[in-house]
Amino acid sequence: MSSTLGTLFRVSTFGESHCPAVGAVVDGVPPRMALTAADIQVQLDRRRPGANKLGTARNEADQVRILSGVEFDKTLGSPIALVVENTNQRPGDYAAMSTVPRPSHADYTYRAKYATHASSGGGRASARETIARVAAGAIAEKFLLESYGVEIVAWVSAVGTVTAPLPDMDSVSRAAVDGSDVRCPDAAAAAAMSAEIVAARQAQDSIGGVISCVCRNVPAGWGEPIFDRLEAQLAHAMLSLPASKGFEIGSGFAGARLRGSVHNDPFILKGERLGTSTNNSGGVQGGISNGEPIYFRVAFKPTATIGLEQQTVDYDGKPVTLAAKGRHDPCVVPRAVPIVEAMAALVLADMALLQRQRA
Repeated sequence: MSSTLGTLFRVSTFGESHCPAVGAVVDGVPPRMALTAADIQVQLDRRRPGANKLGTARNEADQVRILSGVEFDKTLGSPIALVVENTNQRPGDYAAMSTVPRPSHADYTYRAKYATHASSGGGRASARETIARVAAGAIAEKFLLESYGVEIVAWVSAVGTVTAPLPDMDSVSRAAVDGSDVRCPDAAAAAAMSAEIVAARQAQDSIGGVISCVCRNVPAGWGEPIFDRLEAQLAHAMLSLPASKGFEIGSGFAGARLRGSVHNDPFILKGERLGTSTNNSGGVQGGISNGEPIYFRVAFKPTATIGLEQQTVDYDGKPVTLAAKGRHDPCVVPRAVPIVEAMAALVLADMALLQRQRA
């Protein structure tokens, strides 16, 4: 099972949704960087379940502990082990589903691959695993900000049919994003999105959405050409997230409808460096960062666990009527915002170290 991401800045995650704990081992963090559990906890608090009315009823503290790699609040350069205990488990909610592959879950495919799967929750396929990614990503973010001034901000840009207007990429902040439970910086769109999520919950159903992300102050030159292009690594990271179904960078699919004369990004002088007057490339050209903000979007499907009865079959092929009892988010995107930020940070931290090695 592949549970490791990165070449020089490497992260390996462990744990299942209803086991005693989840966590990560982060290798490649430079030594002598100031780091405490509080630096990591900020992002975990943004991700944690039970934080607002739009999410799951599962309420976890999600307190991180640093087990190794840090002494006297400074990194040692050795692997950093992080652990978060699972304290609010209800595996009994899944007892009736142990013989049934739940629609659009990974129960059937995990069993097909391993001839077994976790008996409760989603096991490794559960979004609970993303706690480890957020914890590791918080370390990567701190490294990027302190070493290069890189800022990463994600927000909910669509829920169902509601789409928010594009914010100012240079100034959109996490404070503005966190101003609403749905994590959309536009007040009118946030209200409409919240209504969509509440309506889905009341119908015992779910709804999907889109998260946008901007990475500012990324130096030109990061990324490996051809197979390890920067946008390919970002796509790899984002599409590894539970419920993710699509990735586009810059103009994305909309760019396919434009002519080159409209889509091209002309170069201009910005202070002492070259830049572009437009950013249809999304900050990446030829697989390498060009110094402009890196901007991308990730599409997430509706949560697969719903309360409505569904007609399916058990593992023997016998018809079954299934209604979920587990606690779940009617829409994953509000809590996925810090997860997207974390994955972007992990990719960029790895690219930074690869470029530093080349210099």
